[in-house]
Amino acid sequence: MDGGQPVPSPLVPLGNMPSDSSMSLEQKTTFVFVILLFIFLGILIVRCFRILLDPYRSMPTSTWADGLEGLEKGQFDHALA
Repeated sequence: MDGGQPVPSPLVPLGNMPSDSSMSLEQKTTFVFVILLFIFLGILIVRCFRILLDPYRSMPTSTWADGLEGLEKGQFDHALA
């Protein structure tokens, strides 16, 4: 190397940037919004995996014949006439 000159690092703040490391209100709001989106995404991923692993647990237990009033399941042909 050329003998002791410091190499500029991108992690060192430049002179035109403010020296305080606090975030502005807009940055804080954006950060909170992104965190909430990640939480929502995590909930959706967990829910989708639960449905994929056991799809019949979330289905209702009733059948199409439960809605027929006064008819037995085998008498559907007579109800059409």
